Amino acid sequence: MPTLSSRAGRATLGLLMLTLSALAVVVASTSTPVRAADPVTVLTSTFEDGTGQGWARRGTVEVVENSTAVAHAGTRSLLTSGRTASWNGPSRDLLATVTRGTRYTYSVWARAAAGAGSVQLRMSVERRWQGTANYEQVVNSTTVTDGGWTQLTGGYTLANDADFFAVYVETVSGTASFHLDDFSLSYLPASPIQTDIPSLKTVFANDFPIGAAVGRPQLLAERGQLLAKHFNSVTAGNAMKWDATEPTEGVFTYTDADAIVAFARANNMKVRGHTFVWHNQTPAWVFNDASGQPMTATAANKTLLLARLEAHIRAVGGRYAADVSAWDVVNEVIDENQSDGLRRSTWYTITGLDYIRTAFRVARQVAPNAKLFINDYNTNVQAKRDKLYNLVAQLKAEGVPIDGVGHQQHGNISWPTGAETDSMIAAFIPLGVEQQITEMDTSIYTSSSESFTTPPADRLTSQAARYKAWFDVYRKYKANITSVTFWGLADDETWLDSYPVSRKDFPLLFDVQLQAKPAYWAVIGAASPTASGPASPSTSASSSPSPSASRSPSASPSASASPSPSASASPSAGGCRVKYTVTNQWNTGFQGDVVITNTGPAAVNGWALRWTFANGQVVNQSWSSTYAQSGANVTITNAAWNGVIGANGGTASFGFLSSWSGTNATPTTFTLNGATCVLG
Repeated sequence: MPTLSSRAGRATLGLLMLTLSALAVVVASTSTPVRAADPVTVLTSTFEDGTGQGWARRGTVEVVENSTAVAHAGTRSLLTSGRTASWNGPSRDLLATVTRGTRYTYSVWARAAAGAGSVQLRMSVERRWQGTANYEQVVNSTTVTDGGWTQLTGGYTLANDADFFAVYVETVSGTASFHLDDFSLSYLPASPIQTDIPSLKTVFANDFPIGAAVGRPQLLAERGQLLAKHFNSVTAGNAMKWDATEPTEGVFTYTDADAIVAFARANNMKVRGHTFVWHNQTPAWVFNDASGQPMTATAANKTLLLARLEAHIRAVGGRYAADVSAWDVVNEVIDENQSDGLRRSTWYTITGLDYIRTAFRVARQVAPNAKLFINDYNTNVQAKRDKLYNLVAQLKAEGVPIDGVGHQQHGNISWPTGAETDSMIAAFIPLGVEQQITEMDTSIYTSSSESFTTPPADRLTSQAARYKAWFDVYRKYKANITSVTFWGLADDETWLDSYPVSRKDFPLLFDVQLQAKPAYWAVIGAASPTASGPASPSTSASSSPSPSASRSPSASPSASASPSPSASASPSAGGCRVKYTVTNQWNTGFQGDVVITNTGPAAVNGWALRWTFANGQVVNQSWSSTYAQSGANVTITNAAWNGVIGANGGTASFGFLSSWSGTNATPTTFTLNGATCVLG
């Protein structure tokens, strides 16, 4: 199960408390995707002035000082030496620099000191509020050497109140000396979300709820608007896990979980609880015996561990009994390499299967209205799927109250296939349980050696095809699937940026600027033909959807003939204008965007645009429209929600994906409802 892991005034961020009664999101209007803005840099540290530029030691003995021994650029860097603990290192106060709710990129160049060899470094932030400290990683463990410079780069959003906030660099272990240079803190200015594209939750209203796993940052500003527009279910990505809710025995913290639940209430969303039992993100004290030592498999320790489990579920499950509609009760308990298929976690070695039995029994008692799920990954692999099936069958036969199976569906652009996903769902139908897709994302990478700062067009095309294949299967089994959840909201923040290696991934439907990607349009294309369009479709010219240049869905639904719409006012020659643009082209395909302008005095009510390709091009996908092709002749008709083109300059836009080979000439003649249009 993955973890998810601000220029302010001088006043402390404690003054910026989130008002739960005001969590209902108001979505601002924007009809077109925006161009990615240039980053704004708010702080740099080059150390060229001979000082530490505000960087100070975290411990009491290490030395943090300006150095001329090596430099990434210029002649100076910051050296940390004399360390006596791994957490000793340089720290920079950022409380008066960052703004809560803004996602910043933290970047620094690092190098081990001469003679230190290879060192594992990581960058983190420390946040304090009213005497309580929290630590979160910005950049995972990264190897640096004394032979060259390595860049550490990651993103972080301060979403909670703070009266102290700082970034720091430390070693994973050991006390080696190291240099830092050219630190920068920057952010991308917020972009308005696209409000007139179809909402996912509306498109799939006849199929299943659509969810996103989020943290508190995703509730704020534009990200909160995106969440409220497209999703009708939320999962607390980390906020309901054991380490977040009960870090110390009997001491419970619900700040972030409460905020997510309040947002869901205000926006009429379901809440999925995640998770009561997992072998990760469980505090060490849970597995210590009565004397504080690591547990061994004794009867006394089994009793103690099960008592702790019951107390935890009663507290957390009871608090959210009225709000959580489904719980991932136990998470990732299968190891297909074991003969019995059970993961040898501390839970299992101390209690056997009784921790699973206890968790479901207590969860049913404290949350009687919630559906209870067992959740795991790689269930599309037969060996793992079979072990999970056998476990669920055994427990149900014993009367354990398991309502459903959760499939995480973490994949990439080449795996799993639609057929493998189909087998995954079909396998559990005989058990009579509900099934949910609980943590879906699609990495653009197929190996740990790849890394891109910008996603290549062909990767986005492959990603779109993968999502389309999965959603085709989900809809096929919509009688069995009761929820589909993405593990994250947008590409600006995803656990895959740090797993399995630190690099920028782009696994979701919305990009780092919160704009719809080709994958979004492919998923929309997989929707039920009877699903409705946008929640509040606008047919005015000013709000006609205009897909961005990056949209290039690769899914290929079967083209079917579409009847010509009736037109209340067919434009005469010169009464329409067409702008045809190839926005993206690769060796076998291209993406086109088309804007139709009605230059006539009367509105067009229902439209069909026709053209002829000269070089054998074949359209295989369109969005904001319906396409048909006979030989070289292409007909594009309006979608259900954008059929009106206003008079005297009203516009309608659509996009399409087409194959080509050799030559890709632009069509020279376009007709709208039979009338010839001018170009440009």
